[in-house]
Amino acid sequence: MSTLRLVLTRMLVLLFCIAMPTQALFVSEPKAPMPIIKEIFAEQTRISEKQVIKEGGPLVWTVYKKDSQGEIILGYAFETNDIARIPAYSGEPVNMLVAIDATGVYLGAKVLEHHEPIILAGIPESKLHKFTDQYDGLHVSDRLKVGGNKTENVIHLDGLSGATVTVMVMNVGIVKSATTVARALGIISASQEVIQPMGTIYPDIFEKANWTTLTGDGSIRKLYLNRKTVDEAFVGTAAEHVDEATAEQKQDMFAEVYFAQLNIPTIGRNLLGDSEYDYLISSLKPGEHALALMGSGYSFKGSGYVRGAIFDRIQILQNNNAFAFRDLDHSRIPDIYIEGAPSFSERSIFIVREHHQFNPASDWQLELLVRRQTGPLDSIFTSFKADYHTLDKYLDRPAVIMPEPELTLVQQVWKEKEVEVVILIILLVIVVMSLFFQDILVRHPTFMHNFRHAFLIVTVVFIGWSWGGQLSVVNVFTFLQSFMSDFSWDLFLLDPVIFILWGAAAVTMLLWGRAVYCGWLCPFGALQELMNVFARYIKIPQFELPWAVHERLWAIKYLILLALFGLSMESLALAEQFAEVEPFKTTFLLKFDREWPFVLYASVLLLINIFNRKFFCRYLCPLGAALSTSNNIRLFSWLRRRPECGQPCKTCAKECEIQAINPDGVINMRECHYCLDCQVTYFNEEKCPPLKKLARKKAKFKETEIPAVNVG
Repeated sequence: MSTLRLVLTRMLVLLFCIAMPTQALFVSEPKAPMPIIKEIFAEQTRISEKQVIKEGGPLVWTVYKKDSQGEIILGYAFETNDIARIPAYSGEPVNMLVAIDATGVYLGAKVLEHHEPIILAGIPESKLHKFTDQYDGLHVSDRLKVGGNKTENVIHLDGLSGATVTVMVMNVGIVKSATTVARALGIISASQEVIQPMGTIYPDIFEKANWTTLTGDGSIRKLYLNRKTVDEAFVGTAAEHVDEATAEQKQDMFAEVYFAQLNIPTIGRNLLGDSEYDYLISSLKPGEHALALMGSGYSFKGSGYVRGAIFDRIQILQNNNAFAFRDLDHSRIPDIYIEGAPSFSERSIFIVREHHQFNPASDWQLELLVRRQTGPLDSIFTSFKADYHTLDKYLDRPAVIMPEPELTLVQQVWKEKEVEVVILIILLVIVVMSLFFQDILVRHPTFMHNFRHAFLIVTVVFIGWSWGGQLSVVNVFTFLQSFMSDFSWDLFLLDPVIFILWGAAAVTMLLWGRAVYCGWLCPFGALQELMNVFARYIKIPQFELPWAVHERLWAIKYLILLALFGLSMESLALAEQFAEVEPFKTTFLLKFDREWPFVLYASVLLLINIFNRKFFCRYLCPLGAALSTSNNIRLFSWLRRRPECGQPCKTCAKECEIQAINPDGVINMRECHYCLDCQVTYFNEEKCPPLKKLARKKAKFKETEIPAVNVG
């Protein structure tokens, strides 16, 4: 027997080596980022060291290009592992180099290093690169999502079949890192914006008011600058001492600008008078608004203004948009009729055109640009801002729409898999209820077998091929590694179907042992059983190994489990490669779309199964070996036996297609798959010899029984 065991072990190792390509045994080598940065920024002339762009900020390479005017920034590059280390399927993050230009547009996203077994041995890396190519040309402010149903304001990226969890993690890593960098650089706002629906000005609400009233309640706002404030704004620049005020002049006024929204009746009628206001309103097209600017000191129009040009000293800021005014947007205010108004050197009306989508319900800012000449053609400018908030009494301001809270990756995945989760939970309830009422179910053999076969079809088609819900011994090693290091549930919650199946396996292992998962919920086990049932139906001959050989072959799967466990202690990535002894990835995740040795290996196992039911499960499956270790702690033992089972009756032992019943009649729960065939026989008076014997005794007793006669 020892010689036979050695020969079989060598055959297993040989088969495994044939089925495993050499390149699949090695982790993908990490790539250097600098050549990739130079490839993306082909016009670059200098790349800075990787450094923080501000205190506490992310590490970034800044890429420059030198031209006739000096160096300009082409963009930025950064590694996702420096900013957002998010564990992927393997438990390790996928490190990527991401490049954006100075405006926040993605220029490239390239994988530098990963430890994903699904990529290392299965999906070619070219498909991974094809996925990251989808980011080119998108903006860091875009909402990006992998797969899923089309939704408004969301750009959907094509996923990668068989590696959904991996690419979803990659997407979160890219987006989160890019958002962090863009916010630190000021490319995008540091906080989410609330949405203010368009407001409507009340056209008929008017109240007589003077200058003091309107400036006092904020209807008319003011931007005031003294010379000290302006001088301080240019400190440290080449224009620091240009037109600088003396100590005595520091408190002198530099500019005073009053501004208001003029098409509000209470403001416009009081400032312009009725006739001028009515003329202004009649000239406004739908969606247009009028602003009034009145000032002294530094001119907000500028002395260099020419017809057809843009007013380059003022602009309006609202909701991250900025817009300036042209000459056709401008007209002069001839007179101010409001009581108490001061005199101004400039009085202007500026029309905000419809295409700017100005919203009177949203706050806005007036920005005044101040420029100082540093040479005949050179100048430096700075800007000053003042806020404007339209009072509630002037308009109908709808309630703001708060942005939906950003879902975590786990929440996104579970929301995407909501239907699968509900259906899977229903299937699990059906299984558990069937086991609780198994004594009733097995009394109806035809229904029992049809029900079981239908459930196995669902397991193969939906749990296996559609949802990729095939557990693996790799999951066990990942859990152990995580438990011994920085444990986080997020890693396991990334695949809802796998998480629920592991939860179901844990519960059923505690109650009934390994049998329930292996017999009902394992897609590969279900596929083998259905194929063998069909083979028996068309009368394909079956072979069973002698009991002495069979019980010794059980040990192989435990030896494989120990070998893989030892490898995982040294290198989880290496253990994941050798875990290809399980044909699960080939069969269900990749659906036989991979290198021929893997397909051949899985096909050989399925071919053997046609002649010997569940050959792989019985002798080679390390997952089954791992699950069977729970046998000693199971709470229930509901498979009924009689004293005659095994001695002299061996009916159930002969009928058990996976030989899980010992010659003495004891069911080996480490090997049982809970098909319930033995329980069908147990209650069948036509098949169970002890029941048949008991039935004959009852019949004989009735034949010899003397009828009772009432003589009373």
